[in-house]
Amino acid sequence: MVKDLKANMVKPDSVASVPMKWVGPLTVLFADTAEEVSVPLATYESPLWPSVDRGARVTAKAGGISVVHHGACMTRSICCEAESAREASSCAERIAEQEVAYAEVVSASSNYAKLKELQTEVIGKLLYVRIAIDSGDAAGHNMATKAAEAVLNAILKQYPQLSYVSLSGNFCTDKKVSAVNAISGRGHHLTAEVTIPEKICKKMLRVSPQDLHDLNYKKNFVGSTIAGSLRSANAHYANMLLAFYLATGQDAANVVEGSQGITYTDVQNGDLYFSVNLPNIIVGTVGNGKNLDFVQENLSRMGCELTTTSSAKRLAGLAAATVLCGELSLLAALTNPGELVKTHLKLER
Repeated sequence: MVKDLKANMVKPDSVASVPMKWVGPLTVLFADTAEEVSVPLATYESPLWPSVDRGARVTAKAGGISVVHHGACMTRSICCEAESAREASSCAERIAEQEVAYAEVVSASSNYAKLKELQTEVIGKLLYVRIAIDSGDAAGHNMATKAAEAVLNAILKQYPQLSYVSLSGNFCTDKKVSAVNAISGRGHHLTAEVTIPEKICKKMLRVSPQDLHDLNYKKNFVGSTIAGSLRSANAHYANMLLAFYLATGQDAANVVEGSQGITYTDVQNGDLYFSVNLPNIIVGTVGNGKNLDFVQENLSRMGCELTTTSSAKRLAGLAAATVLCGELSLLAALTNPGELVKTHLKLER
């Protein structure tokens, strides 16, 4: 199969061009250190640029966006089959008890992969094992797949009563909306937050903190509930993430799980508390797509070149701050009748 793939590999006919613009600067607080950083957004939706830029100006005036990094992992799940559910369950228990041994298997599969967690699930006589690794500054798709294959081979060797089903069993879950990713995370899990004084909110966003808070509840929470959204209550995280991913050489399909997240607001002493929680920001500063000249230039300009300590963690933090800016601006626009349509008609026609 590999030989056939190589024989059919050709250079692209051309390069697809997506308009890109730098917005900001965003004032971002990394561990209480404030930095001003502009971010690149590649998109055909031109109103996104001034919208995110407005969010950047408002949050900068309010003192900046605080970014909290809760952790990171990349996942792949394997699937095996036993003769019975009892046998599958017995194997699952023993596999869970041998996590240290499988950590050594994962480490041996790569110079960078480190096992973080094994999760097992038995359905009928099927056994699923979700493998979560630390992939360093890489997004880690291939690294996780390679590690999963090594773990799968070790399991099948140790438990001959199990048979191979698939290297990927969809318990990962890759590029699909799922409860497991929203709960356990896939990629970087971050919260970005800001408190906007009432005066700034009314002057720059033309909305009171209470009105925006009410809209967030009625639109994002109630609206998402009746839509059947899965652990997700936000207006448009996907817009900012896709534009950010395309501008920084990421696998854009990961916007699917990246779109999951919750926008939480509160009114404190008349001021607006505004936050976005993103459990699945999948970015890297090394790997496929990062060797392009424009990507290298963009990462360097944001201080996310590979030589930077924890460059992928920094990049994920900037992605979260960008999402907050765009989310804040859109919700403010929606509180003002006619503003959203007027803006789109003006900028897209």
